[in-house]
Amino acid sequence: MRRIVHRKLPDGSFRNVGPYHVSMEGLEKVILCRDDEDFDAMVKILCICARRKNVIIVVYAVVSNHCHLAVLAASQAEADGFGQEVKRMYSMWFSRRYGDQKTLRRIDVKAIFLDSEWYIRNALAYILRNALDNGCNVNEYRWSAYRAMFGGDGTEPLARRRVSSLTKNERRMLMHTGDPLGDVDWRLDGDGRLIPSSFCDSEYLEQAFENDQAFFLKTIGSQNPAEMHLKLVEKPRTMLVDAEFYKDVNEISQRWFQTDLANLSLEKKTRMVPYLRRTTKTTIPQLARTLGISRTQITAILGKR
Repeated sequence: MRRIVHRKLPDGSFRNVGPYHVSMEGLEKVILCRDDEDFDAMVKILCICARRKNVIIVVYAVVSNHCHLAVLAASQAEADGFGQEVKRMYSMWFSRRYGDQKTLRRIDVKAIFLDSEWYIRNALAYILRNALDNGCNVNEYRWSAYRAMFGGDGTEPLARRRVSSLTKNERRMLMHTGDPLGDVDWRLDGDGRLIPSSFCDSEYLEQAFENDQAFFLKTIGSQNPAEMHLKLVEKPRTMLVDAEFYKDVNEISQRWFQTDLANLSLEKKTRMVPYLRRTTKTTIPQLARTLGISRTQITAILGKR
């Protein structure tokens, strides 16, 4: 499969984009979505923020205390910007509805580039597998993009409205935004909920699984969710001791360059520094120790980005 693909982005431009896993986690298992109205708002906010920040949603799952997505973005900065905009916009929703301005401060957002076929396939499967956290079968869960994949939207309720046809007041009431949406292809069902196939890039997921639904379902069924939670959620938010951090960096070196970290040139180590800084909870001294580069060099590398 191709990790980097050419796509038309929400702003109308055509660019090469790559896959990112974006997670929004309650640091203290804060309940983000308390009822169907919250879940519906979150899904719509994901779409609004993707349009604002010029990324494409591939797949998503929203559960009570966290939200996971895969998006296609032209850069790490755009993936990060999308995640932060989701947090900001949903915080406004939560504050207006519950009068609580503090809860969402304890929410952490992280975007991680999926840099191998293994990561892409397992992240896509893991996202949809999150439905099990809400006690639902993956194929029946309402607040995920599962039914957008492999033609599953054939069982969707018929679209009642196109979002592009909504009036300004309807946009504020149904979509929670005043943004002009006349250029979107999104559709609403009879309950006013977004139909996933109208905004998800199902083609990317399907190609990741060689257009084979059985392969996709087998990956979901055989996956070790604890391993994926550790790789995609916990490790990026946890400061590791040097020995564990070195193991992770060495694993990345093998994925990127097919060799151990000890064999890398300075140029290749330099390429890893910004990625490690963004996707792991680390420090300049730890990066220097692990990569064998001086703190001054690490600071200079990060300063150029």
